[in-house]
Order: sequence, then structure tokens, then C-alpha cells
Amino acid sequence: MERFRESAALSLGVELELQLVNTHDYDLAPYSDEMLRLMAKIPLPGSVVPEMTSSMIEVSTGVCHSCSEVLGELAQMRDALVRCADRLNIACVGGGTHPFQMWHEQRIYDRPRFRQLSELYGYLSKQFTIFGQHVHVGCPGPDEALLMLHRMSRYIPHFIALSASSPFVQGQDTQFDSARLNSVFAFPMSGRAPFTLRWEEFARFFAKTTRTGVVKSMKDFYWDIRPKPEYGTIEIRVFDTPLTIERAAALAGFVQSLGAWFLHEQPFAPQEDDYMVYTYNRFQACRFGLEAVYVEPETGTHLPLREHILQTLERVEPHARDVGASAALDLLRQSADMGVNDARWLRETQSRERLLAETVRQAADRFRGPRARG
Repeated sequence: MERFRESAALSLGVELELQLVNTHDYDLAPYSDEMLRLMAKIPLPGSVVPEMTSSMIEVSTGVCHSCSEVLGELAQMRDALVRCADRLNIACVGGGTHPFQMWHEQRIYDRPRFRQLSELYGYLSKQFTIFGQHVHVGCPGPDEALLMLHRMSRYIPHFIALSASSPFVQGQDTQFDSARLNSVFAFPMSGRAPFTLRWEEFARFFAKTTRTGVVKSMKDFYWDIRPKPEYGTIEIRVFDTPLTIERAAALAGFVQSLGAWFLHEQPFAPQEDDYMVYTYNRFQACRFGLEAVYVEPETGTHLPLREHILQTLERVEPHARDVGASAALDLLRQSADMGVNDARWLRETQSRERLLAETVRQAADRFRGPRARG
């Protein structure tokens, strides 16, 4: 296994998988090659790369030290994406799923890894035309990374509910706020990381799984949170791609604030028993979003997830101030207070317009940002 590299504690990196749609009927459009060619001519922070199918594109920030820095880099990339998309008469859109695309119409992007995955997973590869936000947070060392990972796992439902933006699949309202994660769960190496707090034990687990041939690298684990030793981070993977970069940066600020709380106060010791309620809490958040029920791992107490989110935001506020994330937490607090996430916005827009193509058009308009909209 690769050595766990050094990184600055609580540094951030954000990846966003984005939809490319035509501006005729707002269905997905296979324009990633053209977008990549245009984007390559623009000096930008981070990177822009293809994804599994050719109607997707992924942008990544560089190493950032605050969520405002994340927002600044995402804004540069968003503005460049919008300009390039306009030249091609297409649009970029956030959201965890495209509301009415048909998976069988998608094309696997021509890269060796994507072709191998397609051969291994069959139709699941095309069904993986889903769009997530990944947040990397720097950890002082490998043992600290595993401790951070298992502490962070308690807040997976919070992340899901606050980022949920995938209520529609193939033209239908799924009744889930985050239907995207149902597609992830179909993969055999999805779910959660094994419970260990020592890197030596984790390395032994990794060695066993590679000996079986089930996995070849850390990329083959589709866990909700996974270590990334080559970056010196843990990577949280349950967020749907938000409709705006402002919400994406706010979610990164929440992760950083939680990480600061864990590092500076060591608030609780994670245990294997925490995971007894993990799958139930995860399901509740996917299905009901901010209206979910949350079961506290230690006490078994049931309470509204919104209430637990608000309690958590209040608890980490002093640390949010220290890392410059107070405004980010304010945005999320308002969202939790009102029970409004992107899934609700999409449903309300569709209820008003009664046409999914128009809902996608308005979502594309939201992604452009206020200045681009004029």
C-alpha cells in the first residue's frame, strides 16, 4: 500500500461531478471531449477531467485552507465552464442525478480504467451516470486519518440531507431526496470502511483484499468515506453535487469545522457499535432528507435529523470561526431551519413548471451564478 503522505491538517480539496446538457431539450449531451479541449486553453487552479460517461465532467480544486478559498477556485472554474459551454451551445448543471436521462443511451468515456469498469460491472457502469461532490480533508498522520474517518461517519446522514439533490430518476420522482446513493450501493465494494483505528491493521486488511484480487487499489473501494494515502487525506463521498458552488463550498466548510472540533477537543471515541445504526440513519437521510429521523449511536435516542444538524452546527461554531467557516455554517443553518435543500427546490420547481426539461433549464441557470444571469 502507498505510504500515507504528509498534508496540512484540515486542508481541503473539493471535486464536483457535473452534468453536460444540450440547450434544446436539456437532456444529457456527450460533449466532455469538446469541453476538455476548450477548458485546457484556460489557466485555472485545480484540474478538469473526464468521468465515467461522456456527458459528465469533473472539476477539482487544488489544496485549499479555507472554504472561502474553495469557493474562489470553484468560482473561477465555474465561470470558465459556463463560457466554454456557451460556445458549444450546451449547459453545465449541478444535481446528483439528471432528472430524465436514460442510462442505456449513455456512452462510456474512452479511457482504459472506464473500459475495464464497464467490462466488470456491465450495465451498472452506465447507471453510474450520477453526480457527486467529494470533499478531502487533510489529516496529520495515518492513525489520525482513521480516527477522523470513523468520527466523521456519525455525520454521514447530515451530509446526505444537506446536499441531497437527486429526487428524479428517468422521469420519475423516486420519493428519495438522494436517489443517487442507491446507485452507489449496487457496487460490491460500497458501504463503509472496516473499523480499525490503527494504520498497520488497515494496511493488513488492504493486503488481504488485494491478494484475493477483489481490489487492485484504493480507487476500487466505493466507501462513503475512504482514506487517500497519496494525498494524506480522508475523502467523503456521500454528497450529491449541489446546484450551486456556494453550497458546495459551505459543505466543505462544515466538514472542516467538524474536523477542527475532532482534532482540538477529541469529543468522543468511535466504536464498532456506532455502525449498528449507520445503515438505518443513512437510509433515512437518503429517503427523507431534512425530514429524516436520526438515531444517536451511543444512546439509541431517536430525534429529527434537522434538530441534530442544528445542534451540531451550534456545537462546532467556535471551531468554524477559527477556520473561517462561520458564513458557511450560517448558510447550512438557514437551510436546516427552513427544511429546504436542493431536492426540495427541484421538486417545487417541477411542481410549478410541470416539465422536467424546464426544471433542468432553471437548474442550469442557478449553476451559472447571479453575475452570469445578469
